[in-house]
Amino acid sequence: MNRYGVTIPLNTVPLSELGPVLEELPDLGYTDAWTGEAAGYDGFTPLALAAVCAPGLRLGTGVVPVQTRGPALLAMTVATLAEAAPGRVVVGVGSSGPPFVTRINGIPFERPYRRVQDTVRFLRAALAGELVSGRFDSYDIEGFRLASVPRPAPPVMIGALGPRMLRLAGRETDGLVTNFLTVDDVPRVIDAMGPEGKAKEVVARLFVCPTRDSEYARAQGRAMLAGILNARTYSAFHDWLGRGDELAATHDAWAAGDFRGAAAAVPEWLVDELLIHGDPQKCRDHISRYRDAGVTTPLLAVVPAPEFGTGPEGMTRALRALAPRS
Repeated sequence: MNRYGVTIPLNTVPLSELGPVLEELPDLGYTDAWTGEAAGYDGFTPLALAAVCAPGLRLGTGVVPVQTRGPALLAMTVATLAEAAPGRVVVGVGSSGPPFVTRINGIPFERPYRRVQDTVRFLRAALAGELVSGRFDSYDIEGFRLASVPRPAPPVMIGALGPRMLRLAGRETDGLVTNFLTVDDVPRVIDAMGPEGKAKEVVARLFVCPTRDSEYARAQGRAMLAGILNARTYSAFHDWLGRGDELAATHDAWAAGDFRGAAAAVPEWLVDELLIHGDPQKCRDHISRYRDAGVTTPLLAVVPAPEFGTGPEGMTRALRALAPRS
């Protein structure tokens, strides 16, 4: 089916006021609600709320780190959510990075590729009801079996940026979760998944600001992208995509502590590609180009726009305007 999702929690909408917004989404044509997890909301509580408020939505983690929960606890959490929303859960996992794993959780950031690979293998076995026991590359499991096995087993996906992790996503998982890439980047990313990746789901979080005020949108985009493009993982991703020279100025400013200058140095064309903006129809057209390039599930991360306002009412108006059937 044609999927069209949204990232939750919604910007400027507290969880206590999220329910009525979620209830309307299936009627608007939205099929999915996915979370992320870094230093704000956890990746599962908003989905538990959505499981109750919007029984028509598929629910996904896009993504949760593999280091901050033990493999058994992660499997139990996924299975619990899947019991509340049978057949509607997808678990996306990723390596995250030192800022979230080590600096705020005190957990060593070691062998991220191995840890992701081991966790994917563990989850696929555990969620299928198997007894998991033995030595993995990054941990040993003495013996674990879920007490309540979800039916059907939730698909497992990887959040991947680099070629090695993308290949793992294509080879061993049900799909890819990605973000901060342009339409033209999509084919290269899918190619990096290898021949198996051609048939896999590609979930992409797309940041959208439905405003005709391009100056406002670009200011929001620069503020968001300066930190992202200068983070180690995304800097390496865009280097791999061939933008090292174009982003050298923002990297230099960031390294010198000139954060305002780093934001100003992000190329305008890249701001316009990574933060979709314009009137709602222009935004939908841009999202459609991602679909044409190979994204199977666009996830809208809506940035508040002056035309719609903030809070639950403003976000609901924006989601109505951006809906595939509006």
